[in-house]
This record gives sequence, structure tokens and C-alpha cells, in this order.
Amino acid sequence: MMLNEYFAPQPTSAAELPDPEPLLRSLTHGALEVLAGVREVDQLARWFNEDAYRVLVTRANLSARARSARGTAPIRPNFQILTIRHSAPADGVVEAAIVVAGPGRTRAVAIRLEGLDRRWRATSLAIL
Repeated sequence: MMLNEYFAPQPTSAAELPDPEPLLRSLTHGALEVLAGVREVDQLARWFNEDAYRVLVTRANLSARARSARGTAPIRPNFQILTIRHSAPADGVVEAAIVVAGPGRTRAVAIRLEGLDRRWRATSLAIL
């Protein structure tokens, strides 16, 4: 067995994991705050795998550049989570669509959670 295989995240059954909805709500809230520039992306790192974290960092950097180009300061986003719909396509996997209403528009957030090392981790994130 190679060293990387020994430390690779171990899949966890859904029966051993908590209800995913509170985490979906928190990750949505946190990701939108990161994009608004009022939360550091590092605060969410433990809940994302490397690929999903990289996507969030890239989006946060683009948002920061856009704010800088417009000359606007970061403002705490005011939004309401309207719906959270999730399904389990496989054991230990949750795919969710979250609809979020803000003052200017309604957005959709898609998150895939996988049970790894006895906890949920986001392996995919898309904010539309």
C-alpha cells in the first residue's frame, strides 16, 4: 500500500452521517459571504475538498477584482434561502439545489456533498 492510499479520504455511509441540510444552509451562506468579500475563504476550507475549494477561491478572487474595478467596498449580503432540495444518488452522497433570494436577484446554488472520513465534505460547488 502506498502512503497516499493510506491517507486517502475514506468513504462514509449516510447512516453514519448527520442530516446534511444544516451544512447545506451554512455552506450556501458562507460561500455567498465569501463572494461578497465579507468572509475569508479559508474559514470554509475544512468543509470542501481541494477541487471545490479551488473553485470557490477563484470565484472569490474574480468578485474581489470586480469590486475593485467598480470602486465598491464589500457589503454583507442580505438574502433569504427560499428552498433547499436534495437527493441521494448513492449511499454517502447528497446533491442539492438551493434557491436564494437577494435584493436584486434570485440565485441558485448547487452543492454535492460526499461522506468522507465520517463527515460531510463538499466536492462540488456552483453558484449561478
